[in-house]
Amino acid sequence: MKKFIYGLISFSPTLALAADADLSGIQRLVIQVGNIIKSIVPLLFALAVVYFFWGLAKFIKSAGDPKAQGEGKSIMIYGIIALAVMASVYGLIGWLQSSLGVTGGGTVVLPTLPPIQ
Repeated sequence: MKKFIYGLISFSPTLALAADADLSGIQRLVIQVGNIIKSIVPLLFALAVVYFFWGLAKFIKSAGDPKAQGEGKSIMIYGIIALAVMASVYGLIGWLQSSLGVTGGGTVVLPTLPPIQ
């Protein structure tokens, strides 16, 4: 605990000087990462659906083999779990945005401190 406190104290001048820094590059980076994530999420949903249907096809194809049917069932279950988790996280983020009054787009306004005189 002492190491954490000493580290925090040693970085406090840096944090105080960061208030006057130009953060437009960081804002652009955050926006670009957000855009990348927005384009990846539908792809992940599609991959989970394809994984489920691959398990379904494997289950149907191996009608006489119980071991292969079990593998198909487990693939289908994992596909459904992946879809449920992704939909739940997506819904939770939407609910938090609406309840906290955060919009889905726009720029982020960072808090600043008044300059030291």
